[in-house]
Amino acid sequence: MTKIKIAIVGMGNCACALIQGIAYYGNKKPGDAIGLMHWRLGGYAPGDIKVVAAFDIDKRKVGRDVSEAIFAKPNCTKVFCPRVPRTGVKVKMGRILDGVAAHMKNYDAECSFLPAAAKEADGQSVVKALKQSGAEVLLNYLPVGSEKAVKFYAQCALDARVAFINMMPVFIASSPDWSAKFSERGLPIIGDDIKSQLGATITHRVLAKLFSDRGVKLEKTYQLNTGGNTDFLNMLDPVRLKDKRISKTSAVTSVLGQPLASRNIHIGPSDYIPWLQDNKVCFLRMEGKVFGDVPMNVELRLSVEDSPNSAGVGIDAIRCIKLALKRKQTGVLYAPSAYFMKHPPRQYPDDLARQMLEDFIAGKTRE
Repeated sequence: MTKIKIAIVGMGNCACALIQGIAYYGNKKPGDAIGLMHWRLGGYAPGDIKVVAAFDIDKRKVGRDVSEAIFAKPNCTKVFCPRVPRTGVKVKMGRILDGVAAHMKNYDAECSFLPAAAKEADGQSVVKALKQSGAEVLLNYLPVGSEKAVKFYAQCALDARVAFINMMPVFIASSPDWSAKFSERGLPIIGDDIKSQLGATITHRVLAKLFSDRGVKLEKTYQLNTGGNTDFLNMLDPVRLKDKRISKTSAVTSVLGQPLASRNIHIGPSDYIPWLQDNKVCFLRMEGKVFGDVPMNVELRLSVEDSPNSAGVGIDAIRCIKLALKRKQTGVLYAPSAYFMKHPPRQYPDDLARQMLEDFIAGKTRE
């Protein structure tokens, strides 16, 4: 089967996990493939994905083959497939804009970004690279808070006529203006802000829905997340967290029967702990009342490698957008966005979103 040709912006931990996964599952048989929601999706297996273009700004990655760049610092995710075949694709210098937080310059070089001395790309050069590579879809893995940079690459995708998957919380698919641009250009888009396979947000959503379904009144809740990768280091700047907090909070509150006052819900990254590296630790507390107004509470600690957790969903999003391209579906893909993303244009309960996704994959619905 023809490969799904992807381009990636941001060769960080999430890209590393995804590319390792493509190689890892490419050598597996269906019966041995653990950790996938779908082995085949629309006829495509994980090994049918091919990276044909990549962009980054770090001097340790720019100019290197993708197979080498994904293991360069400051990446620190788990290496579960150490022998990723050479791709023949060199990482190109991208555009920085607001992609590097100022405070990261004060940290150890192993933990922060080191911009390359190469000339930054402009829109014309990015569009040219996308067209020459034959890329069908551009994946955005830029750091949280990179609003200008995300919009720059979204426009490049439009100009190059490639589909777009927005993995992080700058609102593109959920923006009526941006989603209309993709629809008008005849391109599909999935977004915004990827949910992990089994992470803090999906766990919090499921428990919140359980409270609601079982007649328990949720009165207060928090979700505190810590980690030691560049994502958590980047998010030490509260200014960069605005859309992230909106995304994560709305993902949980959307499944509640009654909204919570803002003072009674706190969701978001809490601290950067270097030695945790790519391991994310979530502390979750929910307080409510059961029959007779009797109080109860739940406390949960979740520990998971952050980037493979994301890649387990991303690998399905890629295959879904390929199906849309084959079917000539344009604009926002509502079912994949609702199931894969924290801040989709339309929120649905997870069980309904999953059924919508399966109907989309089977071609039973036209979005």
